[in-house]
Amino acid sequence: MAITPHLSPKPRVLVIGGGYAGYNVAKRLQKKIRDRGGIVTVVDPNSYLTYQPFLPEVVGGSIEPRHALVDLRSHLRHSEIVQGKVVEINHEAKQAIIESPEGNNFELPYEDVVVTAGADTRVFPIEGLGENGIGLKRIEEAVTLRSQILERIESAALMTDAEQRRRALTFVVVGGGFAGAELIGEIEDLVRTAISKNPRLAQSDARVVLIEAMGRIMPEVTEEQAIDVVEEFRARGIEVLLNTSLSSAVDSHLKLLNMSDQSDAGSFYADTLVWTAGVAANKLAHSTDFPVEERGRIEVTPTLQVSDGEGGVAEGAWACGDVAAVPDLTGDGPGGFCVPNAQHAGRQAVRLADNLMAVRFGEGAVEEYYHKSMGAVAGMGVGKGIGNPLGVEISGVTAWLAHRAYHNYAMPSIERSSRVLGNWINELLWGKDTTQLKELETPFNAFRDAAGLEAIPGRFDTKDSTDA
Repeated sequence: MAITPHLSPKPRVLVIGGGYAGYNVAKRLQKKIRDRGGIVTVVDPNSYLTYQPFLPEVVGGSIEPRHALVDLRSHLRHSEIVQGKVVEINHEAKQAIIESPEGNNFELPYEDVVVTAGADTRVFPIEGLGENGIGLKRIEEAVTLRSQILERIESAALMTDAEQRRRALTFVVVGGGFAGAELIGEIEDLVRTAISKNPRLAQSDARVVLIEAMGRIMPEVTEEQAIDVVEEFRARGIEVLLNTSLSSAVDSHLKLLNMSDQSDAGSFYADTLVWTAGVAANKLAHSTDFPVEERGRIEVTPTLQVSDGEGGVAEGAWACGDVAAVPDLTGDGPGGFCVPNAQHAGRQAVRLADNLMAVRFGEGAVEEYYHKSMGAVAGMGVGKGIGNPLGVEISGVTAWLAHRAYHNYAMPSIERSSRVLGNWINELLWGKDTTQLKELETPFNAFRDAAGLEAIPGRFDTKDSTDA
């Protein structure tokens, strides 16, 4: 595995992960490292950052998919961008093994490594879930989910079988945290708007369901606010099933379990099943020689330096964001650690970059990361929201506006923020766009048909491919 000749031979700060934390680390370091004869290299399987708080609005159609992304090459112009997957970090040798998109491995040396690989969807071993569910961590998932919802509505309008139509028009989200609550609100808005434009369907045909295993949703807000959200959801026709878990999803037949007494909580069919029930640290953490705690996160000190496992730090190794177990010095974090969210990731990135400069070049002082949460805000469809910024409880339009204002501010780069703002203005002027993108699963079928070849069947195709 020789080093690819196209990468810089300069002393390298290797940033693993181009998400919110990694982007901000590279942005803050790139010119400083360049001016000292080095280079910042960012390695990520994608060439863009996905601003995940905007994914529910991509599903709802308020934001164009590409506007929820930040192109790394355009906005990290003084960094070296490598599209690839890190498969191993050997810190003793100070090198990482990278897998290129073509599947070739090569070694990449570094002086400092910053692990900001983020988190993956945490999927439980529920029979049928992997085959019939979809997550909401990637832009592709959001685009596909939106397309599927609109496709199911259009197909249902022509169905004569009542059971088949009911299945097509049932939309389920499992997980009542912020992501699940925001998503179910956006789905309800999208479904109601799309149905209102189709005279062959009635609003009563649709079923929108939120399933949460705990006795409440949204632990980030007060219990009273969570109750208010549930009441509002139910007033909008959303079914909220608390103390309920999914036990099976085989053939899209969802079987439910009552968590209070482990009894059967009923079952129904649903073509659309979205899983937002938690995240887990990126598996890369286990492919390093760094200590990893019980939840799979890399152990770091309050200065965001990787622990050596013996009370000290691993020289030249740093980590922050969702992949790291960052001590919460405020004492508010569950288990004593910072919660995995963009608010912490962005601020940890700044502190990490400054500490790295202090350790490597003696510029400034090394300081511990300390940030008391500013609260949280969530948008759940146009004009609807909930939050407690700075401890002030807000809801409705006020929370919705606060949610949009905060995330538009937090979106990296003025250029991307302005594009998102333009999306929102257009939606207010012209209403929700319910244009359907067809055949995202099988985009080559039109050409295959023209070439006289058999079509590749999609998920909801009912006829055999030989009939095409």
